[in-house]
Amino acid sequence: MSNLEIRIYYEDTDSEGVVYYANYLKFLERGRTEFLRELGFDLEEIKNVFSLIFAVKSVNAEYISPARLNDLILVNTQIKKYGKASIEFDQMIYSGNDNKVLFKSLVKVVSLHSEKFKPLPLPIKILEKLNG
Repeated sequence: MSNLEIRIYYEDTDSEGVVYYANYLKFLERGRTEFLRELGFDLEEIKNVFSLIFAVKSVNAEYISPARLNDLILVNTQIKKYGKASIEFDQMIYSGNDNKVLFKSLVKVVSLHSEKFKPLPLPIKILEKLNG
């Protein structure tokens, strides 16, 4: 499990100071990237060493309560399950002030060969880290 703290800036919001809905997906991406980094993997390293990239296959998103300009949010990322060439992430965004749930999602990513864009099994080294 990983928690990433993010401050909401003007660029993240609409004219009313509310986080623009699509920016939640950017926050989720950062959360997954930092989750892998905490496991010891950098996305560039994964591509260079294993010829592997991750692509989002599906996102189930539930917007519960808005984040606003200057808010501090926490992006919680954990693995729900993984397969031979995919990982499902449970991701939630909380208010950094009161731990109120703002956003829930289930994101499925698939592992692809970086040049052929065909499914590529997750390397043993990554699977070992996912198993803990």
